Amino acid sequence: MIPEPALRRLPWYLAYVGILRERNVEYVSSTQISRELKVDASQIAKDLSFLDIKGKTRIGYEVRLLEHKLEEFLGFKRQHRAVIVGAGSLGGALMQDSGLTRYGLEIVAGFDNDARLAGTRKHGLPVYDSSEIVERCREMQIGIGIITVPVEHAQSVADRLIEGGVKAIWNFTPIRISTPEDVVISNTSIYAHLAVMYNRMKG
Repeated sequence: MIPEPALRRLPWYLAYVGILRERNVEYVSSTQISRELKVDASQIAKDLSFLDIKGKTRIGYEVRLLEHKLEEFLGFKRQHRAVIVGAGSLGGALMQDSGLTRYGLEIVAGFDNDARLAGTRKHGLPVYDSSEIVERCREMQIGIGIITVPVEHAQSVADRLIEGGVKAIWNFTPIRISTPEDVVISNTSIYAHLAVMYNRMKG
């Protein structure tokens, strides 16, 4: 299994080779990628070895092939059906972000306990009452649940998503959510990133 730090670096490589493809660059070396992304060249070669792709001596990696392999390996070529619970400002922004589709995330609906939102459409997507999470997720065969609710509701929302059959949760709240071992959880706390940024700015 690929180590998580390596997995987190692969999208950096994908973004860079995508730029090269648009510039009609045919080959790129790990040294070139290293210079651009500030990652050690030997580390890049090691990371890319998980894709079962080898660079050519003194030429490097074929850009189009590398881009295809990265997209395939990262799951960006497949569409993963997802819902957002918490259709307010952050959730609404994610619902509007059509760029996520390019990376395989198909957001099909939102949920909210605000009566002003439930039963409406936001950015073309239906917003249901949060009480319908289990039923709707099963009905729509949702694989991923995205949580952007106030922290005190995060665990109960996660429980309902799991009951509805989701296999992965993208958690935007600053609290650690408990899930069964077979449910993947990815935490993206904006507040944690802010704390790190503010701390590094000191002095």
